[in-house]
Amino acid sequence: MSEPQDVVVEATGETVGEARWAALRELEQLVPGLDHEAVEFEVLAEGERGLLGVGYAPARVLARARGAAPPPRSEAAEAALEFVRRAAAAIGAEVTAAATEREGVVTITCSGPDVGLLIGKHGQTIDAVQYLANAIVRSAGEGPAVVVDAAGYRARREKALRALARKAAEHAAATGRRVELEPMTAVERRIVHEALKDDSEVETLSEGAEPNRHVVVRPRLLSG
Repeated sequence: MSEPQDVVVEATGETVGEARWAALRELEQLVPGLDHEAVEFEVLAEGERGLLGVGYAPARVLARARGAAPPPRSEAAEAALEFVRRAAAAIGAEVTAAATEREGVVTITCSGPDVGLLIGKHGQTIDAVQYLANAIVRSAGEGPAVVVDAAGYRARREKALRALARKAAEHAAATGRRVELEPMTAVERRIVHEALKDDSEVETLSEGAEPNRHVVVRPRLLSG
C-alpha cells in the first residue's frame, strides 16, 4: 500500500476568509472525513478591491491536508483525471486536478489561478472537457459518469440557472408570452427543464440546432 500523500487545493474569493472557506469545501469533496483542524493554509494573495471596480484582484489561498490522500481510484477515474490534466495544460490553464469516485460518479475538481480559463465563457470549455472525459471513459464499454468542476462552478451555475428559470416562468405566466432563454449546453438545458417541470402555469421545450439550441418557457395555455 502506498504512503498517504498530501492533498492540496487552491481557491479564490473576494476576501481571504472567503478563499479559505472555498478551499475547505473543495477539500471536503476530495477527502472523506476531513479533519478541518489539520488543514494548513497559505495565503498567496491578499486580494485587491480596487477603486470603483477597477483593479480588482481576488484573494488566493492554498490549503493542504497532510497525509489525507483520497481512497484508491479505478482505472476509469485515473484515465479521466489524466485527460483533464492534459486538456488543461493544452489550453495553457495552470490548475491542480484531483478526483474522487462515489456511487458510479467520478468527480474531478480543479483549482488554481487559471480556473477561469478552464471554465471558459458560459462554461463552454469545461463542458467540452467533461464531454470528452466521459467519451474516453466509456470508449471501452460501460463506465462511471464523469463530472468536471472548478472552483465550485457547477453549484454556482446551477443556482443561477434555477433563478433564471424561475424568473422566465414568472414573466411567461404574467404576460402570456413565451420566453426564449440564451443558448445553453444540454446539461444546462436539463437543469432548466427540471427546475420548472412541476410548475402548473408553464412548460418548457428546447428549440434550435447546436450550438444555438436553447430553452423556451411558455404558458401552458399556448401549448399545442
